[in-house]
Parts: sequence; structure tokens; C-alpha cells
Amino acid sequence: QVQLVESGGDTVQAGDSLRLSCTASGRTFSPKAMGWFRQAPGKEREFVATISWNTGRTFYADSLKGRFTISRDSAKNTVYLQMNSLKPEDTAVYYCASVTTGWGDRSYDYDYWGQGTQVTVPS
Repeated sequence: QVQLVESGGDTVQAGDSLRLSCTASGRTFSPKAMGWFRQAPGKEREFVATISWNTGRTFYADSLKGRFTISRDSAKNTVYLQMNSLKPEDTAVYYCASVTTGWGDRSYDYDYWGQGTQVTVPS
């Protein structure tokens, strides 16, 4: 079993930056990739970014390229999401997830999920 715990969510002003962290634990933790998704009130969960655990290759939602950066520290079993120039439309619960096979932006491919961390950017 794998446990994922997100942290770093906060209420910030438009234009601010924020870094989210997600740390994994569990004897069987050996992902192919780690991803970030988000879900705004009244909306479906959407893909944000993913990173290959071995190669560090990254893939982003087109609308977030240039503002968000995903990275990982394999030694700490931690994935990060650096978010810059935050906007009110970035307000959502952010989830990290891991996948043992496959790669990409489909949430149903991911095997384990964290509980989420709230990011709020008031308008």
C-alpha cells in the first residue's frame, strides 16, 4: 500500500507563488510517474502535470505551461508543484497521484491518490 500526503496549500493573493509538496510512503512505492490534478468547486477533476519518476520527463496541461513546474526528489519520495503568477481560476483542491504503469493526463490511470490540499486565490 502507498500513502500520499500533500502539503503547502494556502490562501494567497493573485500574482503570488506557492509550492505544493507530496510525500509518498509505503513499502511498495515504486511509481512510473507522479502527477498533480486539481478540482475546483462544481467542476470535474483536471490534469495539471506529471513527471516520470526515473527520467524526470515532464508533461503539462497546455493552459498551465510556463506558470507551473513539476519536479521530484527521488531520495525523499517527494514531488513538488511550483505555481507562479497565481490567478483566481487556480483556486481548487490539488491532489497528487502515482501511477505504476502508464503515463499521462488520464486520472483513471493513476493508482494512488492523496487527500488533497486547498489552494485559494481570492478575486
